[in-house]
Amino acid sequence: MTTQFSSPTRVVLLCGPSGSGKSLLAARTGLPVLRLDDFYKEADDPSLPLVAGSEDIDWDHPLSWDADTAVAAIEALCRTGRTEVPVYDISLSARTGRTELDIEDAPVFVAEGIFAAEIVSRCRELGLLGDALCLARGPVTTFRRRFLRDLRESRKSVPFLLRRGWRLMRSERTIVARQTSLGAYACDRPEAEARVAAVVAAASRAGETPATTA
Repeated sequence: MTTQFSSPTRVVLLCGPSGSGKSLLAARTGLPVLRLDDFYKEADDPSLPLVAGSEDIDWDHPLSWDADTAVAAIEALCRTGRTEVPVYDISLSARTGRTELDIEDAPVFVAEGIFAAEIVSRCRELGLLGDALCLARGPVTTFRRRFLRDLRESRKSVPFLLRRGWRLMRSERTIVARQTSLGAYACDRPEAEARVAAVVAAASRAGETPATTA
């Protein structure tokens, strides 16, 4: 699919199951990064969904995330090169401040988070999308990476992390299927890096309309 971008700056949306290595891949690109996890709702928000049959908040449900504010931030970065974003503390399930993200004159930036696929169509319609990628590495590998990361960062209690980890491991293939159905391309890290590099190369060719494959 070929898209005429209405902005000189494009976003690469990077999604995938929690623990699949999105943050590491985003850092490896060397591009500016917008952390979409900073747009989680706060724990006292009455609209937060619960895990079925449980009192646990379902932080893996799209309704636990503020898509409208995330899209507004992406649009501001593409149009002006800067935006104000919340600072979110996952261990507290709360926003603890705000900061300015300035990508200067970067022609491409990465927006990464488990809900990135939810806004693929909106970014495409706004003429901002460079590519949309779903990082998939396998349920067992992802479970191990996610649990060790969350334990190291004290994100939640150990019983909560185990319950969530087991639930996500069983549903990982369903998660990837949903994200690809929303327009993200499932791939491993090397292919993702190659596709990001292709977007950057296209953006560097002045006057040439970039091609995006969803």
